[in-house]
Amino acid sequence: MGKTGAAPATVTDRKPALGIATGQQAGKAKQGMIRSQETGRRGSVPPWAPVKIDATRDGGSRIWRFEMRALLTLIAILLPTAALAHTGHGETAGFAYGFMHPIGGLDHVLAMIAVGVFAFVLGGRALWLVPVSFVAMMAAGFGLGVAQVDVPFVELGIALSIVVIGGLAALGRPMPVAAAAGVVGLFAIFHGVAHGTEMPLDASGAEYATGFIVATALLHLVGIGAAMAVAKLVGTYGKPVAQAAGGLFALGGLGVLAGWL
Repeated sequence: MGKTGAAPATVTDRKPALGIATGQQAGKAKQGMIRSQETGRRGSVPPWAPVKIDATRDGGSRIWRFEMRALLTLIAILLPTAALAHTGHGETAGFAYGFMHPIGGLDHVLAMIAVGVFAFVLGGRALWLVPVSFVAMMAAGFGLGVAQVDVPFVELGIALSIVVIGGLAALGRPMPVAAAAGVVGLFAIFHGVAHGTEMPLDASGAEYATGFIVATALLHLVGIGAAMAVAKLVGTYGKPVAQAAGGLFALGGLGVLAGWL
């Protein structure tokens, strides 16, 4: 026979109460969920969730504010330059010739707006470094044109610039800023040479150069501003729309090469 004096098992001799255990487990589960949102390694939150949350909340707003500041900085640089160019009749004529030269050529317009779209697709520092690189190297090409340096395949280079820059924007793949600036800078030389060789003899060289530099920068801003406006309207589809626009620019470049445009 067993011992008769043994006391029956009580609740306190068993495992912790279900309510207490559940509370601890809930705390750990909650901590795990928080870690999941931060690292994507614990809990049931998918690994891609942090990127989506950050992009649509605080991260997206920071990127938008940075892009707006870059755009406003470029405008602030250009407006005083344009105002200083209009100081006299002769200087105004030189500025007007230069300003209208890129705007009057469809190949120049397509290439320069494509640069803005390409800069938007890359984002970050490329938003202003890529256009600045184009303008700087175009000015260098202008010097070659004025000096009558024989640069071959100028028209071909201008047409190819539309195809290549538009195509890179359409691909939308990450690219080092230095490489992107180098590509647009290379093609900008051809545009600058064309501006230099076609400068009117009676135009002031400095004012003429100021004119086409301001026009070029404004065309870059058109590309950036249009892409930013569309992105603001369509949200996460902004970059794909900009890539599609890059593809259209590339097709336009092919049309220029074929002589259709």
